[in-house]
Formats: sequence, C-alpha cells, structure tokens
Amino acid sequence: MISDGLDLSGQVAVVTGGSRGIGRAISVGLAEAGASVVPTSRTMEDVKSAVSAVEDTGSDALAVTTDVADEGSVEALFAAVDGAFDRLDIVVNTAGINPAAALGKPKDVSMEAFDTTIDVNLRGAFLCSKLGGERLLKDGGGSVINVASVSGLVGLPRQHPYVSSKHGLIGLTKSLALDWAPDVRVNAIAPGYVVTDLTEPILDNDELYESIVDRTPIDRFAEPEEIAGPAVFLASDLASFMTGSCLVVDGGWTTR
Repeated sequence: MISDGLDLSGQVAVVTGGSRGIGRAISVGLAEAGASVVPTSRTMEDVKSAVSAVEDTGSDALAVTTDVADEGSVEALFAAVDGAFDRLDIVVNTAGINPAAALGKPKDVSMEAFDTTIDVNLRGAFLCSKLGGERLLKDGGGSVINVASVSGLVGLPRQHPYVSSKHGLIGLTKSLALDWAPDVRVNAIAPGYVVTDLTEPILDNDELYESIVDRTPIDRFAEPEEIAGPAVFLASDLASFMTGSCLVVDGGWTTR
C-alpha cells in the first residue's frame, strides 16, 4: 500500500526552476515515480538537459522556457502544458534567486535587487500557483508544492530580500491551502543548506562552511536528491491529509 501511494503514473507535473539543483532533482524524482514532467527555467539549454534526464527515467517530458516573474511567460507555460498533456496534477515552485546585490546590511541593499528577488521568489510562485491552480481545480484536484527555505522560518543577517521572500512563500502556502481545500493541497518544503549553485560561495569559504556544518546535527550539507524525496511524498497520496504544512528538511539546523 505504501509503494502504491507513491505511484504518480499518469500524472503531469510542472517544476519551475526545474533544470538545475533542487528543481532538477525534484523533476527527476517525480519522473521516477511515474509522472510526466515539465522542468522549466529561463534557459532552453538547461531545460533540454533536464528534459533528457527526465526521459532517461522512461517518463515523458516537455521543454518550455519560462520567466516566472512575467505573467505572459507563465500563461504561455501552462498553455503549452494544456496542449501537450491536456491535464495537470502537480505544480512545484522551485525557481529562486539570491543575487549578490541583495546581500548586505540594509543600507547596502539596492531596491532593484530587493524587487527582483521578491518578483522571482514570491510573485513568481504566486503567478504559477494562481494559473496552475486553475487547471488543478478544473481537473479535479492536485498538489502545489512551494520550495521555501529555513530562511523562511528564522532570520538571517545580510539576506533581507531573500528572507522576506521565503517567509512570504510559507505564508502564501498557508493562505492558498485554505482557499483551495479540499481539492488542491498546498504544502511547502523548507530545505536547509544544500549543495547547489546558490551555495557555491559558502562551499568555497571554509570558515563559513564549517560554521554551518557545526550547527547541523547531521554534520553536512544536503544533496539535492534529499529534497526530491520529500517533494515526491508531498505530491503523492501518502500525503493526502497534509495541506498548509511546511516540511522542514534541514539536517536539524533549526533545532539549535
């Protein structure tokens, strides 16, 4: 019964930011569970690479580029999904940025960088949820999964736009869950520190890396595939009584 609950055969999933890092791992994980997957991002070269990885599992895929901060681009994404599959079951909002110009003490953060971070991390997730959610409701229900962060649960110095966007994303998860229950479940994942392009500056800084690992009971950074498992679970029938929840996957970092 447990293995049957994880079977996503016949379902269709859209994964924003699905071509690299956590998003790519989630795309492949959903495909391994049987879903057809649309791993989308802004760069076609990256999208095609992710599509190839999905197809290697035996699942179908569709290559579409998307700028999640642009409403027309998001509308085009879901129109392409409608044309290719004529159904939608899962929307995973993974697209996120944390640009260098958005880091630093408040006086050093440009408003352009603040707005750009919010546009991608929060506005983009809302747009994709809004337009994807319409399809999910039409098709009889489904699951939205927002990839937030432990920075959506605690404060972090010198990361004000990113922290704001991730706190907002967890709040958005809860409010959408209330509006769309019981047909569409909306949950979030709050990863801790994961080996991705976004954490490369930390991985290259021995002192900073060790300070984070020292605070992490599991004593390392996560691999992207370790976030994919919880995402597949939340998309599956095994999580059928979960909505409005935030699943923390941080190696114990927030326990201290």
